[in-house]
Amino acid sequence: MSTSAGPRLLGPAEVRALAAELDLRPTKQRGQNFVIDANTVRRIAREAGIGPEDVVVEVGPGLGSLTLALLETGARVVAVEIDPLLASRLPATIEERAPEQADHFDLVQADALRVESIPGPPPTALVANLPYNVSVPVLLHLLALLPSLERVLVMVQAEVADRLAAAPGSKVYGVPSLKAAWYADVRRAGAVGRKVFWPEPNVESGLVAMTRREPPSTHVSREAVFALVDAAFAHRRKALRGALRGTVDDPTAALEAAGIDPLARGESLDIHDFVRLAEAVG
Repeated sequence: MSTSAGPRLLGPAEVRALAAELDLRPTKQRGQNFVIDANTVRRIAREAGIGPEDVVVEVGPGLGSLTLALLETGARVVAVEIDPLLASRLPATIEERAPEQADHFDLVQADALRVESIPGPPPTALVANLPYNVSVPVLLHLLALLPSLERVLVMVQAEVADRLAAAPGSKVYGVPSLKAAWYADVRRAGAVGRKVFWPEPNVESGLVAMTRREPPSTHVSREAVFALVDAAFAHRRKALRGALRGTVDDPTAALEAAGIDPLARGESLDIHDFVRLAEAVG
């Protein structure tokens, strides 16, 4: 007699069987690469620190590999899936493979970039294998939408993971690094091999962990700060006094008022520098 009533996770054979049942051909357009390794999805749930008290938002659950591992922790899971074919099959997969956890599962069929609310209790965590082509916009949208999020763990393309977690001065530091830093402390949380996916992607993947903290204390809006970040990196090689021309009336005066060298480049500033600059611009 089995002592475990936990979910039965998906392996390679189960993922392929589900895809065949749905006549599903994963598309590059939607960045569909399904995880076929139970150890990987358990690792993600563990690295995210998910437990029974959590309400987890998962974006792009696909065939349900990570969803089942999240339910295994005892957490409530709200999955946001844009693909109607995948969304139509997922509740049945949960019923079949995690019957005792099915009442902890909700499905929202929607584009995560356009979601305006999440049903049920306020989410505490975002855990997802994000489609590569929309990973940063989805992440920033949900951080803005869901102030209750305490922790984030997302799997993204390795170079995107590097960008999100980069520190000032790094070659890959830029707009994603700064905007993520508005909301949270960000770190790289390991690599994920290509072999755990079907089909195998032609890029490496990485995990990014974020711990929510209060945004910088300021009277200026996030939008005002982010507009300056965008302007500073639109011409990455330019000094700030040149890059901000057209966005700020007198860039040199604003930079000097904020205590920033007008000849500095955007990549040398952290989020607090951009906040001071926005305050100086007024």
